[in-house]
Amino acid sequence: MDALPSRTSGETWLTPGRAAAKFGVKSRTVRIWAEAGKLTVKRTLGGHRRYLASEVDTLSSETEAVAS
Repeated sequence: MDALPSRTSGETWLTPGRAAAKFGVKSRTVRIWAEAGKLTVKRTLGGHRRYLASEVDTLSSETEAVAS
């Protein structure tokens, strides 16, 4: 499963591993970016992090534009 749809907001949320794969970095790096305010993070009832897919896609596009 690539993403998890939210039952309440209709937004799609990614697991740390899926978000990290989009950037080609480790999940720890994505967590640091979220702590710095670059990505929205929410916690599941079990305490697992999820990242807003639209923000991950936007940041990924910006990162690719800077790299090229």
